Amino acid sequence: MSPRTANLLFPAALLCGVGMVVAAWWRVTHDGPQRIHFSGPQAAAAPLAMPADGEPPDLRLRALTPWQLARTPVATRFDPPLGGESSALVYNAQPFWEMNERRRGHHTGDDLNGIGGMNTDLGDPVFATADGLVVYAGDPSPGWGNIVILNHRTAAGECLQSMYAHLDRIDVTPGEWVARGWRIATVGTAHGMYPAHLHFEIRRGDGVDIGGGYGQQPLNRLDPAATVRALRGAAADDLAPSPLGVALRAGR
Repeated sequence: MSPRTANLLFPAALLCGVGMVVAAWWRVTHDGPQRIHFSGPQAAAAPLAMPADGEPPDLRLRALTPWQLARTPVATRFDPPLGGESSALVYNAQPFWEMNERRRGHHTGDDLNGIGGMNTDLGDPVFATADGLVVYAGDPSPGWGNIVILNHRTAAGECLQSMYAHLDRIDVTPGEWVARGWRIATVGTAHGMYPAHLHFEIRRGDGVDIGGGYGQQPLNRLDPAATVRALRGAAADDLAPSPLGVALRAGR
């Protein structure tokens, strides 16, 4: 390349870089933080919703790092997250993809309650559905309240996340390994917005996406109860601790 050509290319590259920075600034200042920030707040009175057909996706998405993916343990068995290992003393008050006219959308998870209903299960333990890595623990918006998200790797190599929402207390921290059946949180009310229950979701993919609790299309959301049954890896009455949990406790 001649010195003359190099001298012409450098200003062009610099101008292109400046243009990209200006475009990003314009998007931040004009699209609004609620559309681009992973944990942007939402109005408490507004329904949590995923985009309808033709609308742009919610950009509050954070891809997992290669290190997080490498550290995610293989989940050889899945159990329900509330009640006993076979979901004893729990009922599903609002199943996956049930239409909710008040929220104007389909439910993206299962609403699990203790059999007493209302706030009788407030403070009950929430268990990790499978061996996993904590990739999110926090309070992203008033409508969600406290949330924990675990990343799992199935025996087939598929990446899944389980999400536990409306929690009263969080007992884990991001980056921590948790074993199936370990208590990770307690049932809550999203700071008093709802009667106590656990909103439980399972998603497919390798990114942490808070998203919404209702939508017009399932996107990467899976039927939680059906997924747990399909990945159970044991008889319905087979009670056994996670080998990962045994190893982690032995190493403490």
